[in-house]
Amino acid sequence: MLYQSIAYLKWLPKTFHLHGIHSPFIFNLEKDILRGKNNTKTTQQLATYRASLLASNAEIDVKDFGSGSRVFTSNKRAVKKIAKVAGATHKRALLLERLIAHFKPLKTLELGTSLGIATAALSINNENTVYTIEGCPNTAAIAQQYLDKANITTPKIIVGDFKNELNAFKNEALDFIYFDGNHSKEATLSYVKTLLPSVSEKTVWFFDDIHWSQEMTAAWNIIKKIPEISATIDGFWFGMVFFRSGQEKEDFYIKL
Repeated sequence: MLYQSIAYLKWLPKTFHLHGIHSPFIFNLEKDILRGKNNTKTTQQLATYRASLLASNAEIDVKDFGSGSRVFTSNKRAVKKIAKVAGATHKRALLLERLIAHFKPLKTLELGTSLGIATAALSINNENTVYTIEGCPNTAAIAQQYLDKANITTPKIIVGDFKNELNAFKNEALDFIYFDGNHSKEATLSYVKTLLPSVSEKTVWFFDDIHWSQEMTAAWNIIKKIPEISATIDGFWFGMVFFRSGQEKEDFYIKL
């Protein structure tokens, strides 16, 4: 947590407001989508999904393939506690839903289903299949249970190790990828390398917790330098990557 506080203080002076953005694409994205509002129905649906998890009395044994937890000391975890401290925040879930509504991806991939909070956001107003990979079978089962309960039918949960499962997607055309699994530099860069052949001009990558640790910041700095990338947005808690042709390569720092 100390690292995040220091990183935030270093990041904050880099941010600027709308008048500092000269890219029409990024300008409109920030004004209309990043700072936009969700409709009342969607907001309520996502809030209800989270509330149902927070009301759960179930406990599960979690098989953690990631970089570990800063909160849990045991693999036996209460569902309500996982929902409280892990996965997308309500604000982040609303942002994901707005991005999906705006970009209308034909094929979406999520790395790290967890309890399905972000999965619900990616799927709730998405008519196309959302593929989501989760390493822990017990966590995936809970996510499936609550997605079914919420009548969210477009997600397809794949249980398995990311490194193995991503091979099936590396030559697919993926329009939107949400990276929220293993928060380590090595793993993140490995996933990026595997999925780079799947990008097109309209592909959007969304990374969660890019300043979660010094390792993740280092990974983010490497990702920004990938030649195929035309623009990035650093929102501190998240990062976005674009591959648009004709877009002058630039890194934007936006405080929401």
